[in-house]
Amino acid sequence: MTLLIKRLHSSDVNFRAQLRAALAWENLSHTNIASRVQEILADVKKRGDEAVLHWTNTFDKLGIDNIAALKIAPERLQQSLRSLPVDQATALRKAADRIRLFHERQKQSSWHYTEADGSSYGQQVTSIERVGIYVPGGKASYPSTVLMDAIPARVAGVKEIIATLPTPGGVVNELVLAALALVEVDQVFTIGGAQAIAALAYGTATIPQVDKIVGPGNIYVATAKRAVFGVVGIDMVAGPSEILVICDGKTNPDWIAMDLFSQAEHDEDAQSILVCPDVAYIDQVQASINRLLPSMERQDIIRISLQNRGLMIVVDDLVAATDVCNLIAPEHVELSVANPEVLLPLIKHAGAIFMGSHTSEALGDYCAGPSHVLPTSGTARFSSGLGVYDFQKRSSVIHCVPATAKALAQVSSVLARAEGLTAHARSAELRDPDWK
Repeated sequence: MTLLIKRLHSSDVNFRAQLRAALAWENLSHTNIASRVQEILADVKKRGDEAVLHWTNTFDKLGIDNIAALKIAPERLQQSLRSLPVDQATALRKAADRIRLFHERQKQSSWHYTEADGSSYGQQVTSIERVGIYVPGGKASYPSTVLMDAIPARVAGVKEIIATLPTPGGVVNELVLAALALVEVDQVFTIGGAQAIAALAYGTATIPQVDKIVGPGNIYVATAKRAVFGVVGIDMVAGPSEILVICDGKTNPDWIAMDLFSQAEHDEDAQSILVCPDVAYIDQVQASINRLLPSMERQDIIRISLQNRGLMIVVDDLVAATDVCNLIAPEHVELSVANPEVLLPLIKHAGAIFMGSHTSEALGDYCAGPSHVLPTSGTARFSSGLGVYDFQKRSSVIHCVPATAKALAQVSSVLARAEGLTAHARSAELRDPDWK
């Protein structure tokens, strides 16, 4: 069955309206989902372990009668790591090393400066103490997400990491367990969905409350993370996976087709977009898609994703392609062009940027170095991918000598009284013995 991907032209007068419609998806405003999530959150907050056990048995089709059975012992994790095939163990360790190397460069340090009178000012950087990582496990398992979440946290200095992962039908993924062992996660619980987010946010008798929750999940997980924000910190509210490929028409069309597949295979709501000034080349990529699709193991998911949300956008030139990219602000951008350095400064909004035709997005998903936890659904306009800085906090430090306290009291008093905050003014004024 031939698949025909929706095509748009950026020069059309109604292009922006067409693009907005094509980018829309069934988001977190769905009333039924929000209502169910609130029910689960409230239940876990009230009944703790009992509620976690109930919802986990309900959704994952388990028959467990003791919350302790949902905790994976450290010895079990180490067994998975020891038992991995050599090629998988080697790949996992190499990926972990590269991710750690990249994130070591992100670590921030405390700083201060001293003025001539001896007063000092600065910033004290400390790590978050306890972090929860959600490891998705629905339509696919993601050991790579374990590395991408936990390694930046460890580099930042996080002391304790609690991991949760769904195990529908009681089936565990050995590579995920091995990854959890490799990054030395402190505690692991086989729970998923909104009940996992609730347990991490509120804490139970068995599951510790954390300070921040990171990691992607389905719409129930994303809705729950949004709901508990403020009780705990979160990394982001993630939507479906996205890729936008800007191509000059010189890359092998089979490569581009497979790059579009690489995100479409995540789930039916994922979005894959090709932007190119060469209509004949777009036709070649379309032909490659139809020829290669039958060979893909997840072809049904890919077909639905590309049919419902895939886009081929014709532009006048590559500069216009970057304008389209900035309108979309996608999670992943591939600059599959001869001179990607020329276009790079023009890309203002993107989670991650992949330079040149040989740099596939898949490399970033596993082992290039940066975390693959990235902003989606246009949020790259104002947010960034997960990094060490997400696990560090910054406290301002102010130390005034008496002379400076006296001088600053003059300024503070004027501004405080202008705002009608007399106690603020008096607090500053009392440090000045000469204040009248």
